[in-house]
Amino acid sequence: MKIRSHILTATLLVAAPAAWAQSVSGLWDATINFNGTEIPFKFQLSGDGAGIKGWFFNGEDREISNSGSLENGNLVLNFDSYLAKLTGTFKNGVFDGQYGPMLKGTYAVHAVRAGQRPQIDAKAPSIAGQWDLINIKSSKGENAWRLILRQSGNDVSGAILRIDGDTGTLTGTFRHDGQFVLSHFSGARPALMIVKPNTDGTLDVSMSALHGFSEMKAVRPEEAVAKGLPQPTDPETHTLVRNPNQPFAFSFPDLSGNIVSNTDARFRGKVVIVNLTGSWCPNCHDEAPFIASLYDKYRKQGLEVVALNFEEADQLKNPTRLRAFIKEYGIHYTVLLGGENESAQARMTQLTNWNSWPTTLFIGRDGRVRSIHAGFPSPGSGELYRQAKDEFTTKVEKLLAENETSSK
Repeated sequence: MKIRSHILTATLLVAAPAAWAQSVSGLWDATINFNGTEIPFKFQLSGDGAGIKGWFFNGEDREISNSGSLENGNLVLNFDSYLAKLTGTFKNGVFDGQYGPMLKGTYAVHAVRAGQRPQIDAKAPSIAGQWDLINIKSSKGENAWRLILRQSGNDVSGAILRIDGDTGTLTGTFRHDGQFVLSHFSGARPALMIVKPNTDGTLDVSMSALHGFSEMKAVRPEEAVAKGLPQPTDPETHTLVRNPNQPFAFSFPDLSGNIVSNTDARFRGKVVIVNLTGSWCPNCHDEAPFIASLYDKYRKQGLEVVALNFEEADQLKNPTRLRAFIKEYGIHYTVLLGGENESAQARMTQLTNWNSWPTTLFIGRDGRVRSIHAGFPSPGSGELYRQAKDEFTTKVEKLLAENETSSK
């Protein structure tokens, strides 16, 4: 009888982690307290023990943890490409913890089991399509941003597109108070947006995000043009090269410390994309998988890609986040360490008005910069995201079609 008791006890102890994991697996409704604002988001868990996995949502994309653990209700999820962790404890069906570092801080996270959304009797007005956010005064010289919204009944999703890129996919719904409430958090750039339709066809938009709180007015693009209002900044003309006839030069170490320069044989006579980027930059995360796919598709036709990464001092000494970034997006092209973020402007002296992360240079076989694109949208920007990908592809194909003689 005692032997059977011990066997039963041992069995329960072995089964305990699995039973605990089962109690937390599934979808969770969460909030992250970002500088006093509670920003709603969802995350999902699967597995148990050292095999626990979790992910945040960015529209249809998922930001999946690289490793983690669940022991006695204590959760750790590591998101290596952001060098951040979600940690906390489950108790009585509630999760309380923190996420970070993000902007060098950590932020409180609270979550409960995802439940059914309350039904809203009111019919939402249509706000789908593109809008101009007007009277913007950004530190990068912008006077307008683009707001992209998609709608299905009372549900809405979209993004704000700026010169760097967009906010990621915000999702939400129409509320009884006549406003749409949308939010986003996928490991970076938490945001809460409230959209109020007005009787004159405009929208009042308030936004709590990484860089503070702002209140904006949105009008349809055709109305903005008719009224002569400033337009969103053109990403093709925001950053320029000082001397278009001068070859673009770079000489920086790779992750093994070897110096790589534009004069190296591997770049001679090739079309080169130079990607000014950083693994800390959410919009650079948006662009990286597409640049990686371009390189894999066109490298045999003569395309080279060089990422000049500007990072914090500790990451230059031990680029663990950058290595995770490279692994996550399947990057096979050349990655160089450009230096610290603060030194970036001083190092890229051939460019004028370079202040967008990422910025992408398209260089012909003769070594000259043919075009520069500031920023990059995510799938949250819908048609503008697809348009950016098409434009990048067209530029690469056009430059590859040139031979060395005709390009000089």
